[in-house]
Amino acid sequence: MKRAAVIFHPEKHEDLAAFRAAVRQVMTELGWAEPLWRETSLDDAGQGLVTAALRDGVDLVLASGGDGTIAACVAALAGSGVPLGVLPAGTGNLLARNLGLPLSLDDALKAAMTGADRLLDVGVANGRLFAVMAGIGFDAEMLAGASERLKKRVGWAAYALSGLRRLRERPMKAVLHADGAAPVRCRASGIVIGNVGSLQGNIRLLPQAVPDDGLLDVAVMPTQGLTGWLRLAADLLLRRRSAVLHQLTCRELRIELDRARPWETDGEVAGATRQLVISVRQQNLLVRVPARAPA
Repeated sequence: MKRAAVIFHPEKHEDLAAFRAAVRQVMTELGWAEPLWRETSLDDAGQGLVTAALRDGVDLVLASGGDGTIAACVAALAGSGVPLGVLPAGTGNLLARNLGLPLSLDDALKAAMTGADRLLDVGVANGRLFAVMAGIGFDAEMLAGASERLKKRVGWAAYALSGLRRLRERPMKAVLHADGAAPVRCRASGIVIGNVGSLQGNIRLLPQAVPDDGLLDVAVMPTQGLTGWLRLAADLLLRRRSAVLHQLTCRELRIELDRARPWETDGEVAGATRQLVISVRQQNLLVRVPARAPA
């Protein structure tokens, strides 16, 4: 019998008993064995749990939690050949939203158990893997300023509220080295590197991003002051080409800054640095998607 591991964040579920029962019912109906239940903790957000489950020979890993839980599972599953099924339970759910995965538990379970496998690229930022986005500057500060309490109250709008408090930050001086080309010098409030294109609220920051094309898309935000940010926000919300947003694509990128700034991968702030080294691992992660999911 096939067996899955369920990696879940307990605080993302209001009724754990109902969650377990729903998963068990689908497993039983499809003839799968009782899954391995693995609860995340402050000591292990999921990567170690997945690594142990892989040693036990599971056929599928189901990850249920916020973006941090999904990112930890991605880090362990990349290159393993074992597919990831996403059961969204957090605020952002960026990987699920960008791939068109179901957000309800019943539909997500159906897709994870009976769908098709899709090979995705994985980015690497200073040694940390990401399936969605990495960034330095404004976006990392915005993520760090959105408390769990606020996210529970207002959802993804917590990130927007956090960003409003940082609109007057002094831009950083940056030098970008992309794929061996001549270095590009610029000022930027934030730099985002995406394997996919949409942010919270379905805002398309990188509309050309494709998660399995072997490329990473980069957005440089030179915006400063309330007027500049309002122009950028209007462009993104109206889905029009922005004159204040510089974009490029690459396989390798090195970012050097004039001062240390916060950086993040897949919504998890990793600290502060003056240099970010980015690369892509082409088609390195299997993700279970609905059988007829859009490409």
